[in-house]
Parts: sequence; structure tokens; C-alpha cells
Amino acid sequence: MKKIILFAAVLMSAVSFAQAKIEFKAKDNTIDYGTVSKGDDDGVRDFIFTNTGDAPLIITNVQSTCGCTVPTKPTAPIMPGKSDKISVKYNMNPGPIRKTITVETNATNVEGGRVALKIKGDVVVKQEVNPLEKKKSSPMQ
Repeated sequence: MKKIILFAAVLMSAVSFAQAKIEFKAKDNTIDYGTVSKGDDDGVRDFIFTNTGDAPLIITNVQSTCGCTVPTKPTAPIMPGKSDKISVKYNMNPGPIRKTITVETNATNVEGGRVALKIKGDVVVKQEVNPLEKKKSSPMQ
């Protein structure tokens, strides 16, 4: 009986030392869309990350600051040394993009297991040229 209790204690202590760690590839956890034209860009970008720990990484929740940005998280745990992605789709409303996506994980290398991801950029409306429209001529012609 003492051996079983000792084995259980050793197993529990080994599990408590296992840690999941998350590292994103994007500089400053930010993706810059740059200047993009509405209609020419689908608004989807991927945040690539790696579990650099020695325990499975679990993404428990991903949420955006508004409904114009829809994040998609992996459903399965990410094993140590493996990479995966969080996809973000912005609805491409014209104007500046400044949004934050909060990722909740079991990672031990970030405070509270939470990571803030950011997207930025500018969406412009592409100027359409109507081939049927007459070009303005100068009054001197």
C-alpha cells in the first residue's frame, strides 16, 4: 500500500512539473494587413504558434473585441514541439483596422494563460473606372 501511495505522489509531482508554453511567430503578436482594397482581399490572416513546452497546449477560448473580427481556434490539444494556427477573418469594412483578439490557454509562460493578438491596417474602397464614362476634356480643345 505504501508503494502505491509513493507511486501516486511521484506521478502527481511529475505531472505538476509538465508545462505547456505558447510562442507566436508574428512580431509583437501583431499582423499588419497594410493597405488593402475591399473586394480584393478576403480578410483572413493566420497567427502561427508553437507549443514550446513539455505538456499539451490547450486553447480554451478565443474572442475578439468586436463582431467584425471572427477568430477560429484549434479544437485539439497541441502536442509539445508542434505548431498550429489561429485564423482571424476581418469583415473588411473601409477604414482603419485596430482590433485585439484574446487567446485563453493553459500556457505557463504568459500571465494567466492569456495572450493578446492584434491586427492592424487600412481598408480602402477600390476606385472603379467606368469605361462608358466620357473623359473630361479641357475647354481649349
